[in-house]
Amino acid sequence: MGCSSCGSGGGTPRGCKNNGTCSSGGCDKLGVFDWLANMQLPNGKSQFDIIEVRFKNSRKSFFRNLKGLSLNVGDVIVVEGSPGHDVGVVSIVGELARIQLQKKAPNFKVHEARQVIRLASQEDIDKWVASRKREDETMHRAREMALRLNLDMKISDVEFQGDGSKATFYYTAEGRVDFRQLIKDMAEAFRVRIEMRQIGARQESARLGGIGSCGRELCCSTWLTDFRSVSTSAARYQQLSLNPQKLAGQCGKLKCCLNFELDMYMDALKDFPSTDIKLKTEKGIGIHIKTDVFKGLMWYLHQTDDVAGPSLIALSPERVKEIIALNKDGKKPMDLKDFEESFEIETPDYTNSVGQDDLNRFDQNFKKKKRKGKRRKPSNRGKGGPKNEAKKGGKKPQNNKGKKSNNDNNKSNNKSKNSNNPKNTNKKRRKPNKKRGGGKPNKPNENNSK
Repeated sequence: MGCSSCGSGGGTPRGCKNNGTCSSGGCDKLGVFDWLANMQLPNGKSQFDIIEVRFKNSRKSFFRNLKGLSLNVGDVIVVEGSPGHDVGVVSIVGELARIQLQKKAPNFKVHEARQVIRLASQEDIDKWVASRKREDETMHRAREMALRLNLDMKISDVEFQGDGSKATFYYTAEGRVDFRQLIKDMAEAFRVRIEMRQIGARQESARLGGIGSCGRELCCSTWLTDFRSVSTSAARYQQLSLNPQKLAGQCGKLKCCLNFELDMYMDALKDFPSTDIKLKTEKGIGIHIKTDVFKGLMWYLHQTDDVAGPSLIALSPERVKEIIALNKDGKKPMDLKDFEESFEIETPDYTNSVGQDDLNRFDQNFKKKKRKGKRRKPSNRGKGGPKNEAKKGGKKPQNNKGKKSNNDNNKSNNKSKNSNNPKNTNKKRRKPNKKRGGGKPNKPNENNSK
């Protein structure tokens, strides 16, 4: 896992907080899975004495364990440096280290290998962490010194040795840079031994890490170690548009993943005829536009003198070879549409394409849930009941002076009906609301209407 927040924090995970239990093998860049860890050595055979040690970012090196220390993957150890000593983390031990040594350093001389001194103590780890904390400030100050000297270079990373006696500055530049004065200024300011290393743009992105346009971590910071040259012909073979903004990676160069599927495209294009040949017909000439490798179709623009204008026609590679053979014999077919391949364009179903929930689930009109309990009794307004005549707030009922006598007769009839109705006798009457002043509500004056 190439998490920059974890790789630059002195070995302490700060980003994912998984503390080395993630599925990618830990919080280190270019992590290796030891698939030979459960294998037991034959009787009488000792373990391979060369181990691989990981340092800051993607820097790794091989060291020899002459003292026979019992080392496991993840142990912090002290190794020989130049000069002094350095602190690193064991990444590979055992037979897998032998395989990695043959792969990465076939000319490695065992007798010249540096040795493992001891397991790191707490004092060594504290000194190592203190040196790591100085790296960011040192890098920014070094950049300011390079700008003052007008040097055409970019200092991208700084790595302190475990004992703090040496600092290695990694920089990128288009040409050679005379940094002799810069080294003198930095040695005087930082009081350590200075070492300058020029790296390429791809190595810079591999050390710093990041997220690619695909949404995953950069291949160069997770598993890719050999950087092969990538040309624009790789994009042409894969029928990609030559857009530098889409084809360029974080390093500013062409993406390394353009070479991953190039061999498959090269094998598939062997069955297709040359795209430079124009197809001649009686109505006009067909010019190649694009090739669909997966569907096995070649699209040609048929330029004719028709009023409708040129048309885009899809042909199979076998049909194109037939037309090319006819043109070589001096024959011209009437129209390219006679050779056109008929196919149906399937419209994708976007509602549930990957087994997710239905996209129309929010379009349903949800019914309101009915409230449980007794219904509210209807009000008896206009029926002359004393419980409805007095309102909340103590407002007095209005006198019915301007109403006709017929309304009073109707009210009296309604009262008599309600009193004679046996259903209404069982109902409990609510007490009328009292006025704020404590008085009883005034009854309507029936004499005034008479």
